[in-house]
Order: sequence, then structure tokens, then C-alpha cells
Amino acid sequence: MSTAELPKLITLKEFLALPDDMDRELIRGEVRERPMTKRNRFHASSEATLARLIGNWVAEQPAPPGKVYSGEVGCILQRDPDSTVGIDVAYFSAQTVARQSNATTMIDGVPVLAVEVLSPSDKLEEIAEKISLYLQSDVKLVWIVDPHFKTLTIHRKGAEPELVNINQQLRAEPYLPGLVIQVSDIFS
Repeated sequence: MSTAELPKLITLKEFLALPDDMDRELIRGEVRERPMTKRNRFHASSEATLARLIGNWVAEQPAPPGKVYSGEVGCILQRDPDSTVGIDVAYFSAQTVARQSNATTMIDGVPVLAVEVLSPSDKLEEIAEKISLYLQSDVKLVWIVDPHFKTLTIHRKGAEPELVNINQQLRAEPYLPGLVIQVSDIFS
């Protein structure tokens, strides 16, 4: 099914009824389709490492901790118009995790941290739109990881993007207190 056959704006319910034959996201009620992304080992390694490092931090937090997810975790960011995305790595607060039910496989709520690991097929316009959507939806931190250049760009609402490289540390203050990652560890 191509986007030309779909109505201009659709609801979350209509989106969830679409077949799983394409990589799809629902951005402000509009379906965005693309062929399934072919991941490479650098993407997969960066995603797995970040999920582990953030997961280690989560394990050290007082109860109830939030939760880290990876592997294109489905997330409902906004309603009316609906926006759902797949996030490479995301950290959700304990409050958001506690509100989930078995009614949907997607997480209904905004993550504190959304991490996108760039793939060779990613387009600048799509990444920029996703960053804007995250920040408009009140995601506190957005990290864009570039395995090719071994850099990470930090986005926060109302602040200029910050680029860090393998010679620097990544800090998630004040939103994830105490989370410090040596950037080189992400790419080792």
C-alpha cells in the first residue's frame, strides 16, 4: 500500500491497522513510508552499546526506575493529530512506564531521552523532522549518533545543538542525573 492510496490524515487506530510490510511512522497524522531500513553492523553495535550503557545506569537508580528500550521501539508521541515513531534507543520515566497497558504494543507517552543512530539510508530532512517532532513533543534530550564520523549531537528544547566526539564525555544532566558516557565507548 503506498501513501498515495492513504487518506491525507489518519488516526492512530487506522495506522495500527496497516500491514507490517513497510517501515512506517505516523507524523502529525500523515503516514511516512520507506522501504525497510538495512542496518549495518556499526549501527547495530552503537544501538546495542547505548542501550547497555543506559540500562546499566537505570539499574543503579532508586526504585521505581524508568526503563530503556531499543530496536525501533514504537512510541505514541502525540494525539490529534497522532504521531508515532520508532526510536532506536529510548529511556522512559517510571511514571510513563507505569501507565502502560496491554491495549497496545506501542508505548503511549513521551520518552525522556530519544536516541537515533544514523544509517546510510537516512535523509537529512527526515532526521531534522524527527528531531523537531521530539522536541515539540517535550522529549527532554535527543541524541543523534553518527557511527561513520563517531560523533553524537545533543538536542534540547530551546538550546543550540551540541556536538561531542570520541575525546569527550556525554552527560545527560539534569534529566538523567549521574549518566555519564565516554563517547569513545559507544563506538568501540
